[in-house]
Amino acid sequence: MNGNKLLTVLKAEYVHDYILRIWFSDGQEKLMDFSSLLSKGICSKLRDLNYFKRFNIDPFTIDWNNEIGFAPEFLYENSVPA
Repeated sequence: MNGNKLLTVLKAEYVHDYILRIWFSDGQEKLMDFSSLLSKGICSKLRDLNYFKRFNIDPFTIDWNNEIGFAPEFLYENSVPA
């Protein structure tokens, strides 16, 4: 990733279980599995699959009801190529 450009999430879609397909501003398309985060703090709300599926894209990243969000860099580094 070029350090001169701000990394953002452009688009995301639900795949299955706790996996989202994410399109980043650098052109990469990746798969992020959130299942390892479901027991950590407020992320436990994501265990409710209906809640998990109701994410939004804010100007920079994925957001759940203005309660849970992850830095685009975290998503990028913890996901795998699609």
